[in-house]
Order: sequence, then structure tokens, then C-alpha cells
Amino acid sequence: MSTSATLRCVAVWLALGAIMLLAGCGFELRHSPTYAFHTLFSTAPLNSPLGIQLSRGLQSSGQVEVITDARQIERAQVIFDPLAEVREKVVVGRTSSGAIREFQLRLRYRFRLRTQEGKELIPETEIQLNRDINFNETGALFKESEEGLLYRDMENDLVQQIQRRLATLRQL
Repeated sequence: MSTSATLRCVAVWLALGAIMLLAGCGFELRHSPTYAFHTLFSTAPLNSPLGIQLSRGLQSSGQVEVITDARQIERAQVIFDPLAEVREKVVVGRTSSGAIREFQLRLRYRFRLRTQEGKELIPETEIQLNRDINFNETGALFKESEEGLLYRDMENDLVQQIQRRLATLRQL
């Protein structure tokens, strides 16, 4: 047997061993969450980017119908109430001359989940996300577009966190 064939054989055995270790440790790829409800009424404004993303995320699971028409609220098993969405841009660093060197972008979102009868399934909850961004006056236009990208990234992260929290409910 040649050296290259021996090396290939060893590589195959190492790969098989790694796969067996991963299977044995309980590793599992992330899958769609399961929800304890099948219909959700969202009181988020129809033009809210977060409300739209959350509706799409829930409906893409194929398990939840999101209702936004207030006339059909009686069909909903649960009601999602967004209570506040606050975006902040805070100065966190300055140079020795007092010029701004670093900002922190913050996105705070409060919500609750309740049944038609008013039973709170998820009490008022606040999620806060932060992203740091360096600032340079010469690249102000670029930093503005980077800021928009960071806010979109925070919105995506927020929607995923809300979906995970909704999936923790086991019964209504």
C-alpha cells in the first residue's frame, strides 16, 4: 500500500470518528421551533418593519397563521402586543480633543403575549440589543449606511429571539 493510500485511509477513519463523536454528544442542527398555538393576532402597526419580519418568520414555519385584521381577532388563540420600540445612538468614546470616536447603537423592544381572555402567557418583556460603531468624519456617508446595516442586523436578531421565546410556551 502506498503512502498516499494510507493517508487517505487514515483521513477517512478520522472523519468517521469525528462524525461518530458529534452524533454521540447530542449535537443537532437547529430546526424550526414548534409553537403551542396555531393562530396569532399581532397588534403591531402594518408598516412596522419588525412586525412584518416577525409575521413572515412565524408564517414561514408553516405552523402559525398571523392575523393582522382586527375584525378577525376572535379567530386568534394568542395576541402579541408590541409595547415599545426605541432606537438610540449614544456616544461612548471621544478623542482627547473632544471629537466623537465611537457610538453605540441600541434597539430596545418591549412586548407581551396573552390569550383572548387576558391571561398573560409571556409577561411584559424587554429585549435590548447593542452594536458598537467607530466614527470618522471623513467616512461619514459610509458610516451612515453601516449604521443602517447594523440596525437591520439587530432587527433580524430581535425577531429570532422573539420567535425562540414564543416557542418556549408549552401550553396555553
